[in-house]
Amino acid sequence: MNKLIFILIPVFFLSNCVEKQVVETSVSSPYARLREVKLIDKPNIVWITCEDQMPTLGSYGDPVAKTPNLDQLAKEGVRFTNVYAVAGVCAPSRSGLITGMYPTSIGTHHMRTLGAAEFRPVPTYSAVIPDYVKCYSEYLRMNGYYCTNNSKQDYQFIPPVTAWDESSNKAHWKNRAEGQPFFAIFNFTVCHESGMWLNRDHPLQIDPGDVVVPPYYPDNKLVRREIARNYSNLYEMDSLAGLVIAELEAEGLLENTIIFFYSDHGGPLPRQKREIYDTGLKVPMIIRFPEKQMAGEVVDELISFIDLAPSLLSLTHFPIPEHLQGQAFLGHEQSPPRSYIFAARDRLDDEYDMVRGVRDEQFKYLKNFQPEKPYIMDIEYRMQMDLMKELIRAHEAGELNAVQELWFAGSKPDEELYDLYHDPHELNNLAGDPEYEKKLVELRTELERWQEKYGDMGFIPEQEMISRMWNGADHPPRTGNPVITSRDTEISVTCDTKGASIGYKKITGQQEPEAWKVYTGPFPLGEDEKVLVQAHRIGYEPSETIEFEL
Repeated sequence: MNKLIFILIPVFFLSNCVEKQVVETSVSSPYARLREVKLIDKPNIVWITCEDQMPTLGSYGDPVAKTPNLDQLAKEGVRFTNVYAVAGVCAPSRSGLITGMYPTSIGTHHMRTLGAAEFRPVPTYSAVIPDYVKCYSEYLRMNGYYCTNNSKQDYQFIPPVTAWDESSNKAHWKNRAEGQPFFAIFNFTVCHESGMWLNRDHPLQIDPGDVVVPPYYPDNKLVRREIARNYSNLYEMDSLAGLVIAELEAEGLLENTIIFFYSDHGGPLPRQKREIYDTGLKVPMIIRFPEKQMAGEVVDELISFIDLAPSLLSLTHFPIPEHLQGQAFLGHEQSPPRSYIFAARDRLDDEYDMVRGVRDEQFKYLKNFQPEKPYIMDIEYRMQMDLMKELIRAHEAGELNAVQELWFAGSKPDEELYDLYHDPHELNNLAGDPEYEKKLVELRTELERWQEKYGDMGFIPEQEMISRMWNGADHPPRTGNPVITSRDTEISVTCDTKGASIGYKKITGQQEPEAWKVYTGPFPLGEDEKVLVQAHRIGYEPSETIEFEL
């Protein structure tokens, strides 16, 4: 990282506030009318999420896609056309979703911190994020929601027991208490990048002759087959999404449930996944409201993934914490539309490359902090894909044209600027064109403002960052044990570790213990009951589980 200028920013102690980016919007625009959707105070909410997909759905005008269930959802709901992940890869993106914070501001920006050691040049670590940051699901649980995640987490940290009522491949809203509102995620992995090789033998649902080959690929039989494979995986995912919607309808829940559909970042193919071009960031998002309110409408305003957490809290009438860096686009605390979205690329498996990006409605600016490095990264995991092997073969054989060779350049310019209206594939760099100097300066300034406002931990070498998180030790700190006190039959719990979440569950007689609950204040304990208590600050080791009885 010899070309990085290290800026020491006290990120962990940064006083964060909601981004106030505003653009003019008509009071009668679809965005404005989102606030007027009629909802009960605590509506049920279901997130249907998929992996690694751009807006390649029939409802988004793609003539090749076969996505009948999601297309029907769009007819009955609202289609959002400018939704962006904060990274072009899953773990940093998901950390932004679960926290409502930019990964670069809380130390969750490297892909990835947990998991397979062979893809990571540093020890495995659960990122120690600022003590005031919680999983949004914990806030929902505090507000009375039954929260389930089926089932991927991948947040760059191990969540505390307070994050979910259930998080497994069996998690479901059905296990809630009678009448309890629920928030349920169903995440489908069939269209993940790995499906390109794991599903090789699945029948193709799309004729390779029908696909449109983007200009950054050569047009040949193998490339067309691989693109058709991705569309076919998307078709399988659509079928699974349809089952969730059908189940809601069968249980009579459809018309008191808000359904979201979106992908965790952009496409799975080379020059899509891991990039912060729109191919790596832009995702479909469809929201169906009860009674098909605003059915068929389209919202074009910019939305970032860090806007989802505050939007959920706004919909459920839970006060939005001041530290959240996103802004609500739904519910009674809806903010005016944003002017810009921001994104980052850092370590990917065992390869480092620091890139930052900002996009307005029309233009994208990229700052390459390590321009001496090539665009393409030596990602071993991706080499399992036939398309990646074909691109490398064609490059080495000299069969690629000038546009297709761009991604194989040995170095990058310091800055890139693209006109997304006229150059949606981001191939024509305008950064050196005097005609666009004003826009270049505007977006460069906005990117610098964003980095200064929230801090950018990409300037800190990762090993040093881990050392800071662990206070110079070779292991993470441990959360202090909870202290339990009783007054008559009322139990109180404290923990001296700042920012620790406290979970508890009761055991009655010989019964199985109930699920972990979020401790929010004193609670009663019966004479025939015991309670288990655990405290956990995110990134620290959890405390011991303490057992207590009267």
